[in-house]
Amino acid sequence: MGHSLSRASKDPHPVITAHGVELRFGARALLQPATFRVGPGDRIGLVGRNGAGKTTLTKTLAGEALPAAGQITRGNEIGYLPQDPRTGDLDVIAMDRVLSARELDKLIAKMRVTEAEMASEDPDVMTKALDRYPKLEARFLAAGGYAAEAEAQVITANLGLDQRVLAQPLHTLSGGQRRRIELARILFSGVETLLLDEPTNHLDADSIAWLRDYLKVYSGGFIVISHDVDLLRACVNKVFHLDANRGELDQYAMGWDNYMKQRETDERRRRRERDNAEKKASALISQANKMRAKATKATAAQNMIRRAESMLEGAEGVRQADRVAKLRFPKPAPCGKTPITGSGLSKSYGSLEVFTGVDLAIDRGSRVVILGLNGAGKTTLLRILAGVEQQDSGTVDAGHGLKLGYYAQEHDTLDMDATVVENLRHAAPDLTDTQVRNVLGSFLFSGDDADKPTRVLSGGEKTRLALATLVVSSANVLLLDEPTNNLDPASRAEILGALKTYEGAVIMVTHDDGAVEALEPERVLLLPDGDEDLWNESYAELVSLA
Repeated sequence: MGHSLSRASKDPHPVITAHGVELRFGARALLQPATFRVGPGDRIGLVGRNGAGKTTLTKTLAGEALPAAGQITRGNEIGYLPQDPRTGDLDVIAMDRVLSARELDKLIAKMRVTEAEMASEDPDVMTKALDRYPKLEARFLAAGGYAAEAEAQVITANLGLDQRVLAQPLHTLSGGQRRRIELARILFSGVETLLLDEPTNHLDADSIAWLRDYLKVYSGGFIVISHDVDLLRACVNKVFHLDANRGELDQYAMGWDNYMKQRETDERRRRRERDNAEKKASALISQANKMRAKATKATAAQNMIRRAESMLEGAEGVRQADRVAKLRFPKPAPCGKTPITGSGLSKSYGSLEVFTGVDLAIDRGSRVVILGLNGAGKTTLLRILAGVEQQDSGTVDAGHGLKLGYYAQEHDTLDMDATVVENLRHAAPDLTDTQVRNVLGSFLFSGDDADKPTRVLSGGEKTRLALATLVVSSANVLLLDEPTNNLDPASRAEILGALKTYEGAVIMVTHDDGAVEALEPERVLLLPDGDEDLWNESYAELVSLA
């Protein structure tokens, strides 16, 4: 039984009100009709297993999707960070993208042009500019002006975005950097309500700690989806649990630790009530079966059976254990001693040099972790090795029998316009339809879920699908870029177990200490310098920071 949000329900000015909201995909109900409010000061953790519908719910609350039934009203502007933010113009300078949240980018651009015209030798141009500049500056100051610019600098710096990155066009940045730009933009916007879907993805340990402190004292309201328990424990004062089995939204007006205790208490009560109902129903059915033989008591027996059925229907179901994708990486195809080699690899974006002169040789079954600060080129190097991005200089040489399996943190290997089934068929064209469906079923894609367009999947579901394509690949070298992002704890444990038993070679980029521990790397490659070293525990301290 859920717990109503007493504070939100009393708030006379909720920012978001949802009444009887229902979410469906095909015949499956993601969310049974639910009613709730989000008011100022409501810091809500939205939790549930991967695929429960958390991303769909936040997208619907943000107005980017429609509910199957019910009504959502929004009192003020909402800042929404999806798991895979897409910006229209990737030629925009990163800092201008942040400032655009308050339209300061346009004002600053106009002020720069006007300043140049004020120095014009044409008296008419100069006069008009002198007249226009005070008005522009007044608008700039009214929007926060120079203090706002400083505020944006503080936010971006704390999210690990330095001046070099902020001066670059968005298209030159990694997916993780672009996502941090979007997070900075939303935090800078000053809106009253935030909807944040996995905001700690791509953040290092220092940035996560800063975000945790920021949200802890945030004066507005927010809903955050996160598998970061420390963030939930520190920041939220209410919890919404979306139960994937029942399709119901349980609401708890309490912080994380009390929620965990209350949820266990509720489960014990459910189990006790269910056991009692089953005992009484069993006794009624047993008695009814004895009475059935006598014609005079047949009607009474039938009534007793109906009464037993009603008792069982009225008892709340015991929470079912969440299903977890069964993941085992492929048996690697045979290959030579050194299946892949990179020599003298360099990459730049315009004037921005990412790395230069990187050499690596990956032997059969070896395990390598790539470390470096955000923006050092870790993702870029994996993309070059995978053949999806071209290096500026140097070569990538495939050894005998090389078969690559590439997991991209932005899910670039998936065709977003294809269905789940079609993506797996593309990855393993030799599998029969039955085999494809069986593999997808083990990754929790069954029935209508297997026919979903890939673009509508949550981040966790895209991760599961991308991993499924690896499983059928027979790859002997895996390139893994943040493979545990977006995964719930049970699914994360499954992938870490699979890493331990995989017999092929692995090159991995991750901020996850547990993933490195499971990998048990032999070597480390440090970017952007390209230095290579044998792994030792002193490098373990750099994983969450790099």
